Amino acid sequence: MTDLRGINLAMMTPFKADGAIDFAKFEDLIERYLDAGMHGFVFSSGTGQHAYLTEAECNKLFEVGIKRVNGRAKVTAQTSALNMDEVLRRSKSAQDLGADALMILPPFFEGPRHDDGILRFYEKIDQAVSVDIIGYNIPAATGIELTPALYSRLNELPNFNYIKDSSGDLGKQQALLACGGKILNGADPIAPFSFMLGTAGTIWGCAGIFPRHAVQLFELIEAGKFTEGLALWQKMIPIINYIWQGDYIPAAKAAARLMGYDGGHVRFPVCEVGPKVEAEMAPLLAPLRD
Repeated sequence: MTDLRGINLAMMTPFKADGAIDFAKFEDLIERYLDAGMHGFVFSSGTGQHAYLTEAECNKLFEVGIKRVNGRAKVTAQTSALNMDEVLRRSKSAQDLGADALMILPPFFEGPRHDDGILRFYEKIDQAVSVDIIGYNIPAATGIELTPALYSRLNELPNFNYIKDSSGDLGKQQALLACGGKILNGADPIAPFSFMLGTAGTIWGCAGIFPRHAVQLFELIEAGKFTEGLALWQKMIPIINYIWQGDYIPAAKAAARLMGYDGGHVRFPVCEVGPKVEAEMAPLLAPLRD
């Protein structure tokens, strides 16, 4: 099993004004986040607008990103797709390019609503790859919940070793942890409390705004320094709540740019948040400029 402990940055994808991926900026950001101590990266993440990337673009991101990281951190590739053959093709390509793990949504659009169908879906992927599989639990978006009963069955698959849990429910997260597998938190506002429960870490888009603080938060909590960790969290939570309750992807990208981590434009049909939102975010970011 690959150790995905810590902060796995759900990496934004830098786009140029014409919508093309800016790979030079992508590589520069990777280096800067590595310098900040980032434990891992997720390429073609939700924050990176996976839904609006082609299969070829995803593979290029994986190729360029894995080469740039060069073993200095763990790399997860999101290979989600609706068509089973495409999921398998994407997953095998990412593995061949050197990804340490694969993050994959369940078959969410008019897919199976019963556990047996979801189990068979991940079973086919498990049989096709040899790296870790991260099941992506985001029921608010997919309408499918990876319950403890289902996770107990999935966890018997050789490579299904993690769930990214974006439910935002600490009670449900505890129940998933009790199944014996590894959990990566995916709901920003509960991050330190999730770490206290014993999750392996997080896959976190907003970590791109304050990478050093995110890494420090995890390491303080992991060391049992809860008072110090929660004091740091008080500086982080205002901007986290603002973005979580707003238009997440463009707001996170704009906030990162305000903090000096320029991830370029968003890709259409996502729209920039604009100067009004940026002005509202600026004072929320001020405590993190140390």
